[in-house]
Amino acid sequence: MPLTTWLIIIGAIIVFLVLVGLLLSAQYRKVGPNEALIIAGRKRTVTLPDGSKMKVGYRYKLGGGTFVWPFIEKVYTLPLETISLQIKTPEVLTHEGIPIMAEASAQVKVDSTDVAIRLAAEQFLGTGKEGIRDVAMNVLEGKMREVIGTMTVEEIYRGRQEFSRRVVESTREDLAKMGLILLSFSLKDISDTQGYIDALGKPVIAAAKRDAAIAQAETEKEAIIKSSQARKEAEVARLQSEAQIAKAQWENEARKAESLVFVNQKKAQADFSYELERYRVSQEIKKEEAKVKEIEKEEAIKITGLEIKRKEKELEANVLKPADARKYQIQAEAEAEEARLVAEGRGKAEAQRLEAQVKAEEVKLRGLSEAEAMLKKVQAWEKYNEAAMLESFIKVLPELARAVAEPLSKVDKIVLVGGDKGTGASQITGQVTEIIAQMPEVLKALTGVDISEYLKSKFSSKSEAKEKARPEPGQAQGQTPEKK
Repeated sequence: MPLTTWLIIIGAIIVFLVLVGLLLSAQYRKVGPNEALIIAGRKRTVTLPDGSKMKVGYRYKLGGGTFVWPFIEKVYTLPLETISLQIKTPEVLTHEGIPIMAEASAQVKVDSTDVAIRLAAEQFLGTGKEGIRDVAMNVLEGKMREVIGTMTVEEIYRGRQEFSRRVVESTREDLAKMGLILLSFSLKDISDTQGYIDALGKPVIAAAKRDAAIAQAETEKEAIIKSSQARKEAEVARLQSEAQIAKAQWENEARKAESLVFVNQKKAQADFSYELERYRVSQEIKKEEAKVKEIEKEEAIKITGLEIKRKEKELEANVLKPADARKYQIQAEAEAEEARLVAEGRGKAEAQRLEAQVKAEEVKLRGLSEAEAMLKKVQAWEKYNEAAMLESFIKVLPELARAVAEPLSKVDKIVLVGGDKGTGASQITGQVTEIIAQMPEVLKALTGVDISEYLKSKFSSKSEAKEKARPEPGQAQGQTPEKK
């Protein structure tokens, strides 16, 4: 398979892996440690506290992250942080029928247990923190009013911890049914518009004043006991009669208070029954709403399944089948290209082989011809005598002289400075003449042939021949000398 095809396949695989990685990273959802991630869309079985099994259409993740399947699951966030509540009740009748107002602070949150998160998700998933705050506020306010109706003002005022304990105990079960937990509760203050709480301190003040007055009276009594015995007995009788009158008045007021307490108890029972009935009806309405939502979720899941199947068919028709056709086309083109390249390579190899054979034959013939020429040159050199060789060397001397003088032809400008040996021009020509005169010596050093000796011997032999041919004096021209 050609390298280009491999590169295309590797590039397609890399692009596919990158797209898959981007899709997976986009579907990985994360939440903080104070949140729960509710993932709805797939059925799963959970175990209830009583050991029974139940199928639900969601799962959850506390903090961290999880992968969410696209087109199948949907993500919601359930807050788990602490929610602070400031509770202030209107005027509520106590056990004695005294109307008072109470202020308290509390902190609630969604419990981290499996059952609590499931219950909270079913009831508060769409409302968030505000929905949790409103529900918890109503429950705590109702329980505070219930506890106030069972205690006296003195018990609430002196036993705030007991009041808080009763409120916590009474709200634990109701909040647990909604997946909530009460972290803390404290009674901040109680007040009334009738001045009853302020009046609670007055008897103590009056008792202190009374004790002081009694001590003073006893002191005075001891001082004047003898002189005021009769007045003392009269005063005691008067006090006794006033005490009896006060006792009768107190008994009358007590009967009135008892009747008022009975009326208030009946009224409180009626209010409490109304609240219980309202809460029961509200729970029934929520259960019906939960059933409707569950049916809507099941229908949405069915629709989503059909949409997924349609998407799969569309993907197969628009992407997979064209991709397969394109794949077969690319494979066919690659095989054709491979066959063409193989044939082309074979043709090039055959052409190179033939070209190499031609070049080898050419080199062989050229070598043979050069060898034959060299052989002929050797044979010719063997026939050369000394005169012919010297003549060849003499023919080279002009070329050497031209090579020596050639640099002077490339000089653009010559500055001549006169001296004591003549003009500068004569010095240049003299130097050139000296160099040329040294050519025979150079030739002798290179070849071992002494041209000067050859020329001297040549010219000397010619002069002797001329002398022999010249006639002696007194001898006529054309006569040969006589032998002596």
